Amino acid sequence: MSEMKHIPNALTISRILVTPILLTLLFLDTFVATAWACALFIIASISDWADGKVARRFEVKSNLGQFLDPVADKVLVLGTFVALVFIRPDSISWWLVALIALRDMSVTALRVYLKRVGRTLKTTNAAKWKTTFQLTFLIALLLIMTGSKFGGVIGEWSKVALASSYVFWALVVVTVVTIYTGILYFINQEMVDEQT
Repeated sequence: MSEMKHIPNALTISRILVTPILLTLLFLDTFVATAWACALFIIASISDWADGKVARRFEVKSNLGQFLDPVADKVLVLGTFVALVFIRPDSISWWLVALIALRDMSVTALRVYLKRVGRTLKTTNAAKWKTTFQLTFLIALLLIMTGSKFGGVIGEWSKVALASSYVFWALVVVTVVTIYTGILYFINQEMVDEQT
C-alpha cells in the first residue's frame, strides 16, 4: 500500500513534464514528430484516467493530488490547444480556445481561493465529461494531423477533414460543454455558501 500512494501524484506530475516535449514535437510539424506528439498525448490522457483509478482503488487520495490533477489537465489540454492555434489557425479558432482558457483560469482561481479559506473544490461529474470531450477532440485532431502527413488516400482524406467545417463545429461543442461545466462550479458554490 505504501508503495502505491505515490503513483497517482507521479502520474499527474508526468503529464505536466511531458507537455513541453509534446508541444515541441507539434511545432516541428513533421510526420514523425506529429506522430510522437499524438502518441504522447494519448499516453498522457490515459494517465489522467489511471491516476484517479489507482487513487480510488488503493484509497490514497491526498490534498496535493486533488489540487495537482486538474492543474495537470489544464497544462496538457490548454497547452495543446494554444499550440494548435498557431500550427492550425485554419482549423482551430483562437477565440474559442480563449473562451476555454478563460473558463479554466476562472475555475482554477476559484479552486485556489477556496484552498486558502480551508475548503476544497471537488471535481464534478460534469467536469469529467468536459475533460472527456476535450481529450477526444484533441486526440481525433492529432490523429488526423498525423494522417495528413501520409501520401495517398489517407493523406488526402485527412487534409480534406482538416479543412472542413466539422473541426470548427466540433470545437464549438467542446467549448460550450467546457463553459457550461465552469458555470456549474460557480452556481454550486453559491448554493453551498447559502446553506452554510
